[in-house]
Amino acid sequence: MTSSNGSGISRADFLRGVASAGLAVTFVAKPGQASAQDAPPVPQSGIKPKPATQATLEYNAMYRNGLPFDDVQDFVDSRKGLLAALPDPVIIKNADGAAVWDLSVYQFLGNSETDDAPDTVNPSLWRMAKLNMIHGLFEVVADGVYQARGYDLSVMSILKTDTGYLVIDPLVSSETAAAVWKELVIPKLGDKPIVAVLYTHSHVDHYGGVRGLVNQADIDAGKVKIIAPADFTEAAVGENIIAGNAMSRRASYMYGNLLSRGAQGQVDGGLGKSTSSGEIGLALPTDWATETGQKIVIDGLELQVLMAPNSEAPSEFMFYIPKYKAFCAAEDACHTLHNLYTLRGAKVRDGLLWSKYLQQALDMFGGEMEVLFASHHWPTWGNERVVTHIKKQRDLFRYLHDQVMRMANSGMTPKEIGEVIRLPEELATTWACRSYYGTVYHDAVAQYNLRLGFFDGVPSNLHQLPPTEAGRRYVDFMGGADNVLRQAKVSFDKGDYRWVAEVVNHVVFADANNVAAKQLLADTYEQLGYQAESGPWRNFYLTGARELREGVTELPTPNTASPDTIKAMPLEMFFDFLGVRLNGDRAAGKIITINMELTDTKEKYAVGVENSAIHYSKDKSDPNADVSIVTTRADLNDVMLGISTMEKQVVEGKAKLTGDPKKLSEFVGLLDNFEFWFNIVTA
Repeated sequence: MTSSNGSGISRADFLRGVASAGLAVTFVAKPGQASAQDAPPVPQSGIKPKPATQATLEYNAMYRNGLPFDDVQDFVDSRKGLLAALPDPVIIKNADGAAVWDLSVYQFLGNSETDDAPDTVNPSLWRMAKLNMIHGLFEVVADGVYQARGYDLSVMSILKTDTGYLVIDPLVSSETAAAVWKELVIPKLGDKPIVAVLYTHSHVDHYGGVRGLVNQADIDAGKVKIIAPADFTEAAVGENIIAGNAMSRRASYMYGNLLSRGAQGQVDGGLGKSTSSGEIGLALPTDWATETGQKIVIDGLELQVLMAPNSEAPSEFMFYIPKYKAFCAAEDACHTLHNLYTLRGAKVRDGLLWSKYLQQALDMFGGEMEVLFASHHWPTWGNERVVTHIKKQRDLFRYLHDQVMRMANSGMTPKEIGEVIRLPEELATTWACRSYYGTVYHDAVAQYNLRLGFFDGVPSNLHQLPPTEAGRRYVDFMGGADNVLRQAKVSFDKGDYRWVAEVVNHVVFADANNVAAKQLLADTYEQLGYQAESGPWRNFYLTGARELREGVTELPTPNTASPDTIKAMPLEMFFDFLGVRLNGDRAAGKIITINMELTDTKEKYAVGVENSAIHYSKDKSDPNADVSIVTTRADLNDVMLGISTMEKQVVEGKAKLTGDPKKLSEFVGLLDNFEFWFNIVTA
């Protein structure tokens, strides 16, 4: 069979892994507001999605015919050890009665293990969507290791210690974490103290729910340890700040939070259903994993550390538990091809390092481990199966890295590489290596970018026109918008959707008011979404289609940082963020110097604006500063959170200001406030 999307994909190519259509960080709303990413799905305003075309039916049939749907081992594993589950329909609410996690909206998926995917969903993604619906508290190792799955994007693991529990990765929100603990863990496992909470890495879905389990007083008193990998705090806070606005807007696409749930909308996120929408916290670590081979003993339970920085997260570690013969792979060996680049935006991840860490896991613990569990999806049991799973994940990331660089060193460009790279059949037909989250295409392009950057070496790509200007010229060269759309419709009818998307996108960026172009591009994105194996790819395409048809739906504007995140932010990172907000044009010719002193933390900085850029010096004051501010970090936090203003705090006596207050106002006037709901699919 040849695919009908214009790429000439044969079934043999598919089996080798061609499937190119294939939290995290989340953000937190301001007090009293709902965030866009976490908001209830937005209705389609009466505009009904369209059915799958014949081309999409044929494309999805390749998955149905090329993958081993008769292999139901994942369903067996995902149900193994079930102790209890929250009653259906599963809806977890916050203190105001609003749902922060709702599995009831996914009941359309059913619970069959057979391939019953509707025409509008890739059969492989439909299968994963059903697996991610299996929820409850599960026993992983008898009387020792447990997992709560299906109650957030991530998984919470619970280990028994001598006198209590060690909790690993406490979900995204305090409400989901608290519900799991009160309604499942205590009734089934017993009401024992939490002696430690462990963050495997620096993404919000692995620390955000901590406040639902432990209180700060117990942490301060030493009753509860918070364990994290080296450099955790800077990584966790930094990813939410510097590019937080753009990242969060794109995350609203990636997780499909603006889409209705259903066979023509959002069905899954790849790693889990979606993200919860409750309160996100951050309890700062008290203890650290710092080097491979380190042994951490928590209330009699020993963990053997394997550091894995710059794999799935900048700060990450895995560990082995000898008592339970269990290995925690964090997020480095899930049941998917993971992201080497995440579509919401983040630093590119190193597939070579990732593969080496997994090899190291086999070298250190491969002969002993009987159980593998991770921060998403379900465990794997039995030494042979565990080792096989890790080997395939290891080889998956190594193959992508090495083959990309082989092709790059042969002179191929990133898009050429992404188009032709194929996984070997053994990996391509393994469910755990399928493109539910990352994809072969965008992971391959990411590895090129990791080593060689954005420029592909072709001179014409060095200084391309921006989309609007390029669009106008393309449309003019191609005989005008009407002619482009007429020919594009012919290509659409042939199922050549990637080409239609590329061509019609020029028309839309050339003229955002061209309704016919937006409708055709929306129809095209819709079919590409129906074909996508990757949850994020589907969500991006379908969200793009929705916004082309209906425009941007503005919900309450989110903030990119929770109170805990702001409080954990180093002051220098705060100044760096001010630098990102500084409008270079407005700052042209301005020279402003501000002294800032925090009396409670004993910090002192001289901050300046010059040449349209911010600079600062630690432990210094400028005797010629235009204005000087003396306050506390606690009061500055209120300013950073928008609870107060510096002017108000001066009036209230919480801050002391000397010098020219107009210079402070002038400085503030140079800062941009970012608009969250910027356009993505139109100019």
